[in-house]
Amino acid sequence: MLRTLENLVNRGLPRSVRARELCAELAGCSLAIEIRDIARLRVASNGLQLAVTRDQEPADATVSGGPLGVLALAADSPEPVLARGGVAIGGDAELAQKFRELGRLLKPDLEEELSLLVGDVPAHQLGRLARLALGFGRSGVSTTLRNAAEYLAHERADLVSRSEGEQFLRGVDAVREGVDRLTHRLELLARRRGSP
Repeated sequence: MLRTLENLVNRGLPRSVRARELCAELAGCSLAIEIRDIARLRVASNGLQLAVTRDQEPADATVSGGPLGVLALAADSPEPVLARGGVAIGGDAELAQKFRELGRLLKPDLEEELSLLVGDVPAHQLGRLARLALGFGRSGVSTTLRNAAEYLAHERADLVSRSEGEQFLRGVDAVREGVDRLTHRLELLARRRGSP
């Protein structure tokens, strides 16, 4: 399975000039990806391609976390994942960032890979079906969360509605500004009277 993963990742190298440049920059460097309670993979560059192994050799940089956290690093903005501590980066963080960029450049197109097995038209139809199912799932989750929040805010009054919360916060800000102005005026009056 590791050979398949390695071949899948390296297949994209000829298509991207930046990926080849990064691979050359990372020659002799390695990154360990530790997926909690599942596996530890070591990705190393020899300057021309990447090698994926399961060895326990030390790596220059380490990324460790749960499966979803590690997958979330492939997103456009991994900062939220890192901020909430879902993933930890050890060793050379700049090197880990370069491996992340390389991974994003080499991310395989699953529809294209599937077309090699079943042909272009069936792969496209399966890809479209998967995108529709994913979109339906996302919209279903979004609708469910919105409905639950509405129920808890309006029917049970366990939560404050967004408009009430915003109105309250605006009121708090107005009171805070008023207190600040009053404090400033009192300080001016005290200085005029000459008292500390």
